Amino acid sequence: MPNLPHLRFLMQNAGRKLFALLPRARRHQIYRSFVDCDPEPGPRLTLKIAETQEELEACFRLLHDAYVASGFMAPDPSGLRVTIYHALPTTTTLCAKFDGQVVGTLSLIRESAIGFPLQRIFDLSDVRAREGNIAEVSALAIDRHFRHTGGMILFPLMKLMYEYCTTFFDTRHLVIAVNPRHIEMYESLLFFRRLTAKVVDNYDFVNGAPAIGAALDLRQAPEIMYRAYGDKPPRRNLYHYFKDVRLPNIEMPHRRFYTTNDPVLTPQLIDYFFNRRTRVFAELSERKKALLHLIYDLPEYRAVLPPQPPQGVEAQVRHHQRFSVKCLAWLIGGPLEQPIVIEVNEVSRYGFRAIAPQPIPVGLWLTAVLQLGSKEASRLTVQAVQETGQSDHHYYGFHIGEPDLPWRKFVTALHQGHTHSDLDHATRFLQ
Repeated sequence: MPNLPHLRFLMQNAGRKLFALLPRARRHQIYRSFVDCDPEPGPRLTLKIAETQEELEACFRLLHDAYVASGFMAPDPSGLRVTIYHALPTTTTLCAKFDGQVVGTLSLIRESAIGFPLQRIFDLSDVRAREGNIAEVSALAIDRHFRHTGGMILFPLMKLMYEYCTTFFDTRHLVIAVNPRHIEMYESLLFFRRLTAKVVDNYDFVNGAPAIGAALDLRQAPEIMYRAYGDKPPRRNLYHYFKDVRLPNIEMPHRRFYTTNDPVLTPQLIDYFFNRRTRVFAELSERKKALLHLIYDLPEYRAVLPPQPPQGVEAQVRHHQRFSVKCLAWLIGGPLEQPIVIEVNEVSRYGFRAIAPQPIPVGLWLTAVLQLGSKEASRLTVQAVQETGQSDHHYYGFHIGEPDLPWRKFVTALHQGHTHSDLDHATRFLQ
């Protein structure tokens, strides 16, 4: 009798070779012909941020099994795929749950002191030149029972990613590093563009597998997708699916403040995943240990971080306790004849960074009214201390004279990662 699995493998391999001989545009058309987006997937599917120990562990286990099966990592004794990037408050892990079980996951890694995984091997200069925040899409995995269901989990997970990035994560550019076998799926369906034509033959982040880097500008993506999908029926129209369809299955986080990150890692969760379940912290370089202590500089976190490195190492690392936000503020008083509306995009305890539509006098004290959340506002005396011109915008750093109580509660909440939970309890000592 014929060896059926071997015969099936030969037929699939021959089919892939024939497919590769088609013109690139034709291959991309074929990829798009398989799109099937269900606008009503039913209540059994839930899409959300992974925030509990059970959800995070299920995501990391699913990722481990998928990576081991693909040869992207050796089996880990923990049965989990956890990296230092998962420990950062600027990383958000998304999950898809079917009947309460995690069946899909991906992580969005915003830029931080530790950077992105792919920037070690790919040049992001062209992406950075177009301004806007960058996030790396990483750690994508779909449960094996749902990989051949026509995108039943993948497309809703991608829609959650798109909506979260464009409305909550303040992200303009997505970057990816994927196996060459999969790059055309991202190019044809979502219109990622390669960072370089070169294939990296040995990417250590995925066990030495080859990788290609690509980027997607979310500001330009809708127009590009409309040209490709605009005349297609709804279930095969990714433009319509991403822009017009509203999935009740998506649970967006509740935020008290206009922040751009949703940190979920308590000291207990950090200890559980990075010390007790895996050896991620134990195997870090001295520099990354120093960065962790600067990122989590509160006593309750210090107890679960790896030992403080020698003073010489920490002294070489710039303090990175700055937080990404997106809120409006009004500058009034001083020599200003009319209020100037600015957009605040980064804060620290005693200052913030903002974009202004016009020049602002440097060195003079002004009043700033900041809308920190839908019901939270702060009134501060501020001084513009520097300006960096870029395109048609003006970027300023502002020094705060004396923080008021709303501002102190706001920044303390950012430091403690309590921006969308029991804020009043977390900041009770400031009353």
